[in-house]
Amino acid sequence: VQLQASGGGLVQVGGSLRLSCSASGRTGSRYNMGWFRQAPGKEREFVAFIDRNGGSIKYADSVKGRFTISRDRAESAIYLQMTNLKLEDTALYTCAAAGWGTRPSDYSYWGQGTLVTVSS
Repeated sequence: VQLQASGGGLVQVGGSLRLSCSASGRTGSRYNMGWFRQAPGKEREFVAFIDRNGGSIKYADSVKGRFTISRDRAESAIYLQMTNLKLEDTALYTCAAAGWGTRPSDYSYWGQGTLVTVSS
């Protein structure tokens, strides 16, 4: 599975962005998928998870109530709607597939990431 994330950019505090992650081929819809992020000088951290049917969703406490993960099985894609962005949301956001938990090691496939920069 090949994953391609997009939608990052520069946004002011309080703004919104929508990230997309497309999985190559129809097999992409078979996988649980998630979003992770890595800020400069920090370890990669879990952001959100959605199972292959969209019935199970999890968020990191730091983004609950501000971020929404969703998926379009027909398009083999997942999305991350980010609202009320904070400076600490600045990071490289990467999507992952074929996992379940909140640890990067739980996932088998990774995309290249898209950069989100939140400015004051």
